[in-house]
Amino acid sequence: MKKKLSAVLSMVLSLSMLAGCAGGSKTNGASSGDTIKVGVNYELTGEVATYGTNLNDGVQMAIEEINANGGVLGKQIEAVTVDNKSSDTEAANVSARLATRDKVVALVGPATSGNTKAATPAAMQNKIPLISGSATADDVTIDAHGKVREYIFKTCFSDSFQGVMMAEFASGDLGANNAAILADSSSDYAQGLAKAFRETFTANGGKILSEEAYQAGDKDFKAVLTNLKATNPEILFIPGYYEEVGLIVRQARELGLNVPILGGDGYESPKLTELAGAENLNDVYYSSHYSPNDTAEKVVAFNEAFKAKYGKQPDAFNALGYDLGYLLKDALERAGEADSEKLKLALEATEGFEGVTGVLSIDENHNPVKSVTIIEMVEGVPTFLKKLDPK
Repeated sequence: MKKKLSAVLSMVLSLSMLAGCAGGSKTNGASSGDTIKVGVNYELTGEVATYGTNLNDGVQMAIEEINANGGVLGKQIEAVTVDNKSSDTEAANVSARLATRDKVVALVGPATSGNTKAATPAAMQNKIPLISGSATADDVTIDAHGKVREYIFKTCFSDSFQGVMMAEFASGDLGANNAAILADSSSDYAQGLAKAFRETFTANGGKILSEEAYQAGDKDFKAVLTNLKATNPEILFIPGYYEEVGLIVRQARELGLNVPILGGDGYESPKLTELAGAENLNDVYYSSHYSPNDTAEKVVAFNEAFKAKYGKQPDAFNALGYDLGYLLKDALERAGEADSEKLKLALEATEGFEGVTGVLSIDENHNPVKSVTIIEMVEGVPTFLKKLDPK
């Protein structure tokens, strides 16, 4: 009898403990004790570790500051950080693990568009907001059918948006009436920028005189540049990456094609100056997310804090990661609790969030509406020119 009674009491106690655990958990959020779990899925090793590491440095710095100032909703943010090794397969695995095993309230990262898209299914299936600060591809938040991915957000502007803004800069700030385009035909990034530039520039009354193409890995661009020079363009739009753009700029200047050259954030590398030659990098402009030379109060404060913590000047990825951490805090506060569904709604309602990389609002496609930083190359040195707001 005593054994039976003991067994019954043991069962009751076990059921009571399970009930207590179930009552204190959330199926769509992660708030345990004094912490709020956030999954951090970045490329900390592998081919694009520079991007992932720099974004992670910015995110971790923001979280440390937030926690030091009392946290959010009376709790500390607990960053569950996992390396996806610059692999899309691993990015998908990490996303699933953070969502199902670690029960995070939100996912931050990955860095690249490809890895972000690989991490998307787990976020969607488990209804957990995923926010990328650097996945610029147009189809990150929109699927192949044009439908918004309900739980996917980004805080960086899209590739095509850069084309739009550089066209606005060309016609508005530079006063150009015509232009020529030289784009990498093997790159979706370059083709997206070229299309957006062409459409916006012509809509503003400008004329595209000529379009030429090259492919990644090309070294000799003199033939296409000669063709473009013959049309006598006022500006040259070259969407692409610094490996080819550096050589194109050098050869353009050697041919006497000395008009302004415009491009996107693919220019952003010290290698650009090395390839083009500092003397050739004047009257060259590109769009970026941030400049350490920006004199805005928030940027100056971030620069000083970052240098004090890491002993180096921050770059755009550091700034984007930092803003990501604070946007998450802002959205959690507006959500009112660490609940993934309420957090998603708060992210959708984001308007006028002031970050280091600019003031942003989230549009109906879960993309940011924000200013673009225009960088001017002066004797090979990237120099902050202005912030350009979307119309």
